[in-house]
Amino acid sequence: MRHAGMFLLAVIVSLPLTRAAVMNAEQRALALHVLHVGLHGDAFWPAMHAAEALTIAGQGDEVRRSLLPRLDVETDDQRRGGLARELVRAGDHRRAVVMFAILDLPDPYGHVHAAESLFKVGWRGDGFQLWTAFTQVENPTLKLMAAAALAAHGEGRDQAAAMRYLRSFLATAPDPAMFRLAAWVLGRVGEESDIALIRGRLGDATDPRHRAMLDHAMAALGDEAGREQLLANLTSGDEWIRTAAATFAGEIGAMEAVPQLISQLYDEYDDARIRAAQALFMLENQSASL
Repeated sequence: MRHAGMFLLAVIVSLPLTRAAVMNAEQRALALHVLHVGLHGDAFWPAMHAAEALTIAGQGDEVRRSLLPRLDVETDDQRRGGLARELVRAGDHRRAVVMFAILDLPDPYGHVHAAESLFKVGWRGDGFQLWTAFTQVENPTLKLMAAAALAAHGEGRDQAAAMRYLRSFLATAPDPAMFRLAAWVLGRVGEESDIALIRGRLGDATDPRHRAMLDHAMAALGDEAGREQLLANLTSGDEWIRTAAATFAGEIGAMEAVPQLISQLYDEYDDARIRAAQALFMLENQSASL
């Protein structure tokens, strides 16, 4: 699908942002349409993002029906991890074993994706494979994602060690493509005191995408300047930045972003549409719980 507006209402009717009124019926139908098309589209990772958003929208049954047959036949370990992740998110917690099985494989191809996926959805059990991934030194990205998973879902000393590592890595890593990942994680598992640590690396993040990840992480931790930049990034000419901004807008409860997110349902970039729909359903859920 090149443009959601080819299928549904071309004119958006805005509603006041009252409780549980983030979208009107036509806008909600459009958002669901974007996600249904994305789930069944040819692009694999946007399909996984659509699955995530559909679960948030209360469509977990559809996600499970769609993804379980695909998991049974998928042979690519990175994709298997993505399918298992979204099945866990949709309520099939048994599929976490798939991600741990990937971590156990001698071929490292799927390891980073499996650790990242466990960071995103968690697991039941001790997760000892993540500690092994965290303590190895051959693959720094795997170590970082394992630290993220342990920081988000681990306990006691494991969690504390992971948090120390994430903060140290952010402060000292020379490569912006790497320390931005630590910022992205801390935006979700850190504390307000981490804002200063992230801000301290802004001068080293000359690539606009790296800078956006730092700004969005600060916004997630409550920084007003980061929030303002996130809102501005929703209209970026860079589709990756628009997509990332939409993702975080939903996570941080940015109700002021709703008009732009609704406009983004018509974005020409698949993932930007999908993440905008996800953000709107996240905001709708948050509004309903007020």
